[in-house]
Amino acid sequence: MNGPYEDFPGGRDGGTGGAGGTGGTGDGEGGARGGAHRIPPPRSPAEDSPFEPYEPRSQEPEPEPEPRPRPDAADAQEAQDAPEVTELPRQFELREPPAPHPGTAPAPHGPSGRTPPRGQPLPQEKATHGEQAGPEEQPASGEQPLPEGLSAGQLDHRVLKSLLGAWALAACSAEETAAVEGHLSECGACADEALRLRDAVGLLHPEDSLDLDPMLRSQVLEGCMVRRAPRVPVPEWAAPYDAEASRLDALLRDMADAEWFAPVLLRWFDGRQHAERETTVAGVIAHLLAVDGLVATALGLPDPLDAAVPERAAQGGGPSGPARRTEEFWNADCDVLRTPSARGPWREQGHAMVRTASFAGSGAAGLDVLYGDFTLPVRDALLDRAFECWMHAEDIADAIHYPYTAPQGKHMHRMVDLAARLLPGTIAWRRRTGLAGAPQRLTTAGAPGRALHLEVEGDGGGDWYIPLDSPAASVRPDDAVAHVALDSYEFCQLVAGHVPPLETAAGQDGDPEAVRDVLFAAASLSRM
Repeated sequence: MNGPYEDFPGGRDGGTGGAGGTGGTGDGEGGARGGAHRIPPPRSPAEDSPFEPYEPRSQEPEPEPEPRPRPDAADAQEAQDAPEVTELPRQFELREPPAPHPGTAPAPHGPSGRTPPRGQPLPQEKATHGEQAGPEEQPASGEQPLPEGLSAGQLDHRVLKSLLGAWALAACSAEETAAVEGHLSECGACADEALRLRDAVGLLHPEDSLDLDPMLRSQVLEGCMVRRAPRVPVPEWAAPYDAEASRLDALLRDMADAEWFAPVLLRWFDGRQHAERETTVAGVIAHLLAVDGLVATALGLPDPLDAAVPERAAQGGGPSGPARRTEEFWNADCDVLRTPSARGPWREQGHAMVRTASFAGSGAAGLDVLYGDFTLPVRDALLDRAFECWMHAEDIADAIHYPYTAPQGKHMHRMVDLAARLLPGTIAWRRRTGLAGAPQRLTTAGAPGRALHLEVEGDGGGDWYIPLDSPAASVRPDDAVAHVALDSYEFCQLVAGHVPPLETAAGQDGDPEAVRDVLFAAASLSRM
């Protein structure tokens, strides 16, 4: 057979001898020569490895350690004198591993269930419910509530310090609050920081309303006038009307068209009982326009009622009372109750009244304004119009559910002072009409008589002594037989007829009849 081994010595002979020819049997000489020149078998992977072959350790026992030398007598005595440690410090306390939950397999040694190789550290497992997490694993403040039964003594100082911000904002749970407050009684540094955080929280302002401050216009104008005085200043007795008319106009400007038809209930006290009249927001403005016309005519301005009722001017009809003028205006122009057409004329008339009073100066302050049954000087009539602007603005604000504030303190003081000055004449009018009892004694003009001490508290308040026996009587503090004290806003509501006299929240002392006469007289100042 020809093959790749044909050229090697003994290859052919060995094959022949193995056949049992001249060279004998297959195990003869030829076979021996052929075995000496055979190719060696392949090597195993273990023989090709560069490492030394593994040799198992011998099972010989390790040598026992040498026994320690026994301490001498001096060492034994020193050990006896050392203090006995009854309890290990907390940082050296050994903790038992957490018991596995019933029904679960024991946790493996490593995260993958295999034992790490020799010489490598075991991976740190997360803290369980029975262990405390390290500093890097502590939860952030406010993320998790404290476990039940956990107190300040079981928390780390760093954890409690991180809760101080949430504690200052009152954002901690009940358990966290108890833990922090318990820690503050023991740690001075944390207590100081807690005080600083509480002070910082006090500096946080609540959200302000989007509505502008109603006093903003007056404050800006007052600041501008201080820096640069106007060439023609507004008189002080006309400033309250200017301010209240501007506030009411700002309220009307912000209203929607549909709100002009909102029903408004007008309330007043007619001397005997309360009276009511329902109208609309547009009707209230028409009422103000008609009554303001009394002051306008006194200042020489056109009467708005003459333009609304042409036949009235042809008949020579002059100014009448506020209620009659209002009814005439409502009956003559029915559209004014359904549209905001009265706002423009009312505001233009108000501007003209303030402008005329400013140019006229003190000469216009004493002009008489006829109110039907009585008269008032222009300076008091404009205060009366300012008071009515405020009260009807509150009526409108209540109808459309809009907040409205009281006037400035100095303006309210002028209004309260006007009402207090009108009380003696109103008491006399009620006695003439039989609505009040006769005075206990008659007093001539200028003579001393009985008085009531009216104390109005709050912004815009003050003290007034009201004559009881005669409007022209001279009164002194020693002549007071009764004392009434009430808030300035409550007094204004009484004067407007919005509060029954006997239900007024007022402190009373002294003669009850004198107190009753004054309270009913204050309510009788109101009108539609």
